[in-house]
Amino acid sequence: MTANLKKSLKTILPIALGVFLVWYWYNSTSETDREQIMYHIKEADLFWVGLSVLMGIIAYFARAIRWNYLLKPLGYQPKFSNNLLIILVSYFANLGIPRSGEILRATALTTYEGVPFEKGFGTIVTERVIDLIMLLTIITITLFMQTEIILEFLQDMGFDYNKILLLIAAGILAALFFFIFIKRSSNGFAVKIKIFVKGLLDGVLSIFKMKNKWSFVFFTLLIWACYIGMFVVIKNTVAETVDLTIGQLLVAFVAGAFAITTTNGGIGLYPIAVSKALAIFGISKVSGDAFGWIMWISQTVIVVAFGAISFLVLPLMNRNR
Repeated sequence: MTANLKKSLKTILPIALGVFLVWYWYNSTSETDREQIMYHIKEADLFWVGLSVLMGIIAYFARAIRWNYLLKPLGYQPKFSNNLLIILVSYFANLGIPRSGEILRATALTTYEGVPFEKGFGTIVTERVIDLIMLLTIITITLFMQTEIILEFLQDMGFDYNKILLLIAAGILAALFFFIFIKRSSNGFAVKIKIFVKGLLDGVLSIFKMKNKWSFVFFTLLIWACYIGMFVVIKNTVAETVDLTIGQLLVAFVAGAFAITTTNGGIGLYPIAVSKALAIFGISKVSGDAFGWIMWISQTVIVVAFGAISFLVLPLMNRNR
């Protein structure tokens, strides 16, 4: 398989999967259910939708501020406005081509702020590692908060309780053996993994060496508090989900997070994943689908609207570059 074909497939497949999932959802939902879902979407309380959108915007602002805490030790401090516009453009780009936003973000930083590409990209990778750690932390908290209901759901799906524990234990042992093998091996592949992991650890540990580390931590927590908050407030737009607890909503939040990484911006898959997660807690398919679509539409509109505007405004604000 040629390199060009691989690149094309990486671009086309997520989009094709998203389109297929939208088609699948439409065809697997009765006309009556679709009408009810559309009714929920049209009648959604704009106050709660607006509050969710506001939290999303605050998260973008926090990201723009936090980025400078990584760039400052390297000797660069871009304008806040450029940081914000570049981030919005990168999210917009990711809707079309997966992971293209990261490349575009580093390239734009080089173009408009003179930051070398490799240094800018390194800070973006560090951000992604931090975000991964935050997501894993939320997943762990969710598992502890909803252990009983998740295990019960898995058993209802045909998974045996003892087999689940054995599978988890086997996974931990396999990871441990793999870690020991990689650490001791001098194989070329193992060396590459060690270098990669070391680079990730250096990126994470560099946070604790920076001058404004606690400010960085604060804005990281603010970003993820906004992510969770913008999801939680949407429960008030659908009557059946109003009484859900934060612990229950976190299960759906995690499901939605995985959906976003699978398809471009979660197109097609996000509402399905959120609905399936909410079904664990007895929420009907209609209400679950409505919740998922309201959340996805409101946030995607932000990305498209502000991303497109930023795409036009960024070069105008930097005409001298």
